[in-house]
Amino acid sequence: MTQETIGKLLGTTQQQYYKYEKGIQEIPAHHLITLADFYQVSVDYLLGREKS
Repeated sequence: MTQETIGKLLGTTQQQYYKYEKGIQEIPAHHLITLADFYQVSVDYLLGREKS
């Protein structure tokens, strides 16, 4: 998936998602929840705190 596609999923821009991806800005919790739901994983998995 492209940054633009994920940005649209989150209701933000490609540029903003790029900042999240590169660690320039922290991703808000509500975006983490949206991504976890989309990928059908836990937020802890996305954060590297648990294995699949």
